[in-house]
Amino acid sequence: MKLTSSTRYPRRLELALLPSLIAAALASLPAHAQQAPVAAPAAESSQIETVIVTATKRSAPLQTVPIAITVISGAQLEKSNLNTLGAITSQTPTASFRSGASNKDTSLFIRGVGTISTSPGIEPTVSTVIDGVVTARPGQSTMDLLDVDRVEVLRGPQGTLFGKNASAGVISIVTRDPGTEFGGYVDLGFYQGNEKRARVGVSGELQPGVVRGSISLMHGDYDGNITNVANGAKLNGYDRNGARGKLIITPNADTRIALIADMVKSRDNTPTGVPVGLTVTAYPSNVVGAPNTLYQAAVAPVVPSKTNRSINSELETRVADDNSGLSAQVDWNAGAHALTSITAYRKWENTQFQDQDRLPLTYRQFPQTVDKGDLSFNQFTQELRVASPKGQFFDYVGGLFYMKAENAETYRRDVTRCANSVAAALPSGLVPCTPSTTTVDNGVATYGIDSTSASVFGEGAFNFRSDLRAIAGARYTRDKLSFDHSRTSTQLAAIPGVRPAFAAAGSTSVTGYSGRIGPQFDINRDVMVYATASRGYKGPAYNVFFNMQAFDNIAIKPETSNSYEVGLKSSLLNNRLRLNLAAFNTKYDNYQANLNDLVAGTIVTRLINAGSVSTKGIEMDFVAKFSPRFTVSGAAANIQARIDSFNCPPGASASCDVNGKPLPFSPDWRANLRANYKVAVSGGWMADVGADYNYQSEVIYDIGQAPDSIQPAFGIINATLSLYNSEQGWSVTLVGKNLANKSYATNLVSGGGFFARYVPRDDQRYFGISVRKDF
Repeated sequence: MKLTSSTRYPRRLELALLPSLIAAALASLPAHAQQAPVAAPAAESSQIETVIVTATKRSAPLQTVPIAITVISGAQLEKSNLNTLGAITSQTPTASFRSGASNKDTSLFIRGVGTISTSPGIEPTVSTVIDGVVTARPGQSTMDLLDVDRVEVLRGPQGTLFGKNASAGVISIVTRDPGTEFGGYVDLGFYQGNEKRARVGVSGELQPGVVRGSISLMHGDYDGNITNVANGAKLNGYDRNGARGKLIITPNADTRIALIADMVKSRDNTPTGVPVGLTVTAYPSNVVGAPNTLYQAAVAPVVPSKTNRSINSELETRVADDNSGLSAQVDWNAGAHALTSITAYRKWENTQFQDQDRLPLTYRQFPQTVDKGDLSFNQFTQELRVASPKGQFFDYVGGLFYMKAENAETYRRDVTRCANSVAAALPSGLVPCTPSTTTVDNGVATYGIDSTSASVFGEGAFNFRSDLRAIAGARYTRDKLSFDHSRTSTQLAAIPGVRPAFAAAGSTSVTGYSGRIGPQFDINRDVMVYATASRGYKGPAYNVFFNMQAFDNIAIKPETSNSYEVGLKSSLLNNRLRLNLAAFNTKYDNYQANLNDLVAGTIVTRLINAGSVSTKGIEMDFVAKFSPRFTVSGAAANIQARIDSFNCPPGASASCDVNGKPLPFSPDWRANLRANYKVAVSGGWMADVGADYNYQSEVIYDIGQAPDSIQPAFGIINATLSLYNSEQGWSVTLVGKNLANKSYATNLVSGGGFFARYVPRDDQRYFGISVRKDF
């Protein structure tokens, strides 16, 4: 059934549910409420401070949780000018990020597994959770981070407690709570390349003992590090503005209500890659094709190379992206049990213009292809859960979860070509078209996705002895997914880049299961070991996109996984050394992936059940505090993410001889090392000197194993120097990024006869300064 405004989920009802659910909760509040413990600021000592996480849906020390977790503090993110999840993954060895020209094209990966697709009919494999609220689309997680307390990266399947789109892991963002005393801050940053960032915030009690609140604002803009020689403009930059407000209400000593609102507006102009090579290497023969001299002439004076940061284009690829949300969390007690309700509504609007040909003119050999896409997405989620009191033989968390999501998109493609540019008649030299000899073909597709997901879940810990425990949990999920698609075209026959008119609709319903079980043993008070067996589940999907075809009507089967993990967590040398290890082996069946294919002369991506893949490896992270002022930390991961058995779809033009080959965006080795040293200066001022090194081995960016999509191994060195005075509330930080000036690509894509790369912010050395005043 085609989704219309009358059949889509009413947004006003979603907003109305927030106050009504809060009121209902308050009406039935009992006498005691559970609040998440807040760690007090640690005095300067040689011991490592305790880190509290919420990976099991209740607060617990990191070292007691039988899950492999990486925790990054918000203060460290701000000091290092890391403002997005993509930037964070560059310093997290077990996570990686796929860049694209639009937020729709980005993806997160954990342990080598993630979702690569722009289709709205598929959910991510890595779940992003913001203050307990699950996001349904990968693009929702790419907004600027604001007022972050910490980021928790949960590695491995987490579907038992977090749901179906957590079969590879979870990235949980926890924002700061308002303080009890009135205060605020101003944080200004200036960086080479004319990048400017500003954050301001205030926090404090509005009604003593009852209401405290905070509001934070941010602005950031950056010219970019790519030059368009057609007009001299800078690209690959951004202009972003955001706000976050938070209220904590405690009407009595036993009740806690958190109301949160956030909004980020982004305007980015990331090109669809810059040209790096004029030849294409065939797979699996490794035969190098002839240089594409016509393309070389068309992009001149740009010289394609692996360090190129220039394009020659008539169109500015750009995207307008608006993310916003409201949530209400109510915590209270029912006798000895803690009850929690999280009600949330999130909205995502995205408009993109993309230059698919990357050229300044229309040539007889190279038509101009321009895309415009409009996306409107909204989701409503409701979670209800109960937690038993701690210290019993059986401690548990259980609950219900519901998500309703709707996605509506309109995508238009315009192709301008010479009227007489028939392949047989093409001249050997580059010939521009004249306006009088050009024709314009176009296609317009309107499509929508309507999905609902309901589940019941629970996980408990059996405390056999003080040193021996076991966890067991399961989740039952019922998914319903439907789509409608309608495309019009100026041509009755298929032409390059534009398929003929097409209309389709479909729906599917699937039941899925996930779970986790395993023992946990304290060898002594400082060392804990655990082992878990987990089953992951990711719901069905549809390959809904602009060039959708008849065979895309068939629903893509759910993706399932079986994972086995053993781990060790330790606090040694009188809590001066924290060392954690994890080894895992996970196999995915009906793996949902994109395969590059050639359809009507244009490369498209086909979302398929690609077969079975596996990921296995060893992870290590540590923190060593040699003195109260000298800390060294690091992490390393050796992950073998491989394609076990690939199902080649009928009619595929690309090679499917990829069994045993690596999954894209998954280097075998990644590691980072960080050192910080603090020294007293004078007058209450301190200096904090920090440096970090981040390394990754060779990585391939194409599941089809295109040799030109390989990024060689590289390492990045960064450094910071901070001067701060805690009593006066001042801090000044100097930042140096990519000190060795190492150029690299975050993605390499085929442009049809050539390859292009996506250029990261730190593709070359740059410096900056930030100044902060707390009051």
